[in-house]
Amino acid sequence: MSGTTSALVIGGGIAGPVAATALHKAGIEARVYEAYPGPAFTIGSGLALAPNGVAALDVIGAGDAVRDIAASVPRMCLSVGGKLLPAPSLPDQPPLQLVDRGELHRVLHERAVAAGVPIEYGKRLVAAESGAEGVTARFADGSTATADVLVGADGIRSTVRRLIDPAAPGPDFTGMLGFGATVECDIDTPAETIVFAYGRRAYYLYWPLGDGRIGWGANLPSTEYLSLSEARDIPAQRWLEILRDTYGEDEPGGPLARATTPEQLEVTGALHIMPPVPHWYGQRMVLVGDAVHAPSNSSGQGASLAIESAVELARCLRDGPDPETAFASYERLRRSRVEGVAARAAKINHSKTPGPVARKMMQLIMPVMARMMNAEKLVGTEQRYRIDWEQKVPAC
Repeated sequence: MSGTTSALVIGGGIAGPVAATALHKAGIEARVYEAYPGPAFTIGSGLALAPNGVAALDVIGAGDAVRDIAASVPRMCLSVGGKLLPAPSLPDQPPLQLVDRGELHRVLHERAVAAGVPIEYGKRLVAAESGAEGVTARFADGSTATADVLVGADGIRSTVRRLIDPAAPGPDFTGMLGFGATVECDIDTPAETIVFAYGRRAYYLYWPLGDGRIGWGANLPSTEYLSLSEARDIPAQRWLEILRDTYGEDEPGGPLARATTPEQLEVTGALHIMPPVPHWYGQRMVLVGDAVHAPSNSSGQGASLAIESAVELARCLRDGPDPETAFASYERLRRSRVEGVAARAAKINHSKTPGPVARKMMQLIMPVMARMMNAEKLVGTEQRYRIDWEQKVPAC
């Protein structure tokens, strides 16, 4: 029998609603507290959900709703020096699902509410106190809430992470800023294929959405760190000038940048990666999603891992005799997996910001590397991961 009957979930992004819905499925009363004054359905751009992430959403009954809003992309290519190189994939696995982050937020919130999860907005966590009987959260508006456990799903700048361990590391800047857009652009692009393009000066990616629409994203090298709000303080027209200058000589990077209007441009600011976090839990509090593991966007697994961890945490709390035992089981199940993905992604980041000499070398060696890539070795373990909800979690 579970030693946990109630939970406070801090953060209403991706991991928060998933964790709360999974906790509800596990028979644990959960309530989400979000700092924003309302649903954040307009923050962020596109992201990819890997087969393992969508399978985890199936556990909470959200998989089909996400598939309905996603673009299914079964094939991948690399573009180096303007040449398309087929990238290996796992033929027995479902395709990647490309979704708008805001639409994903909406679907996950709707699923949580339909499951009976209350969501409160304008609740910015400022402190928490744990005791033998539970944990009490204190919010900036002066209100409080108490439950058996507190789940920190509050993102890469997590307050809960700092409350658990004041010395915990913060996120590292990858040296890139993120941008995205969906545009109408008459370019020749392979159908149902996402292309990872190494341009003359910077990396970008693009994929067809049908009816002449193309989704694309840019990883712009930058020595200056800009948060989301700082990046959005700069006029979109100015960013477009920079993007058109950076990608102007690339095909189709130049046409994509020139086809993008200020209204279409999605600015996400600095791209981050979380270093290993020493303490995942403590004092009836536990971390999930980007608050504890945020591989760079190069992994293609950030959102999927957050979803997985949210479901696995609920499973561990369902089966653990007390919160500490459940938290220990959760960390045992998740740490090596998420840190392995982060390590793989960190290696890819170096190829996105090469110097002039390295860029020329890439054009020579990438075609050979593409032919030698082994999809099973690279991503087999990552994408084949499935959560057995019915299986009882063994104690540590």
